[in-house]
Amino acid sequence: MTHWTDIGSLEDIPVRGARVVRTAAGCIAVFRTSADEVYALDDTCPHKGGPLSEGIVHGASVTCPLHNRVFAFATGEAQGADPEVVATYPARIEAGRILLDLAALKARSAA
Repeated sequence: MTHWTDIGSLEDIPVRGARVVRTAAGCIAVFRTSADEVYALDDTCPHKGGPLSEGIVHGASVTCPLHNRVFAFATGEAQGADPEVVATYPARIEAGRILLDLAALKARSAA
């Protein structure tokens, strides 16, 4: 079951930037690409715990600010030899507003 939640305007996030959404189950980083697409990932890098929201956004990826690991927005998978993955969450833009499907987050925290 989808549960879309409005978290703010697209304009609230700078182009190639991020904002953090704090939830009871943890922080989610919401990214805006140069093409005005939005993606949501866990904010914590699985390798060294770096805040991905403070990383460098390029194309459809973000680079962790602590150790330069690159994560794909669409899959959460790290590029390179190490098979690290961060959780991704459905996000979309509707009438200039960013919507997140928090049902996915609730399902993860219930497991």
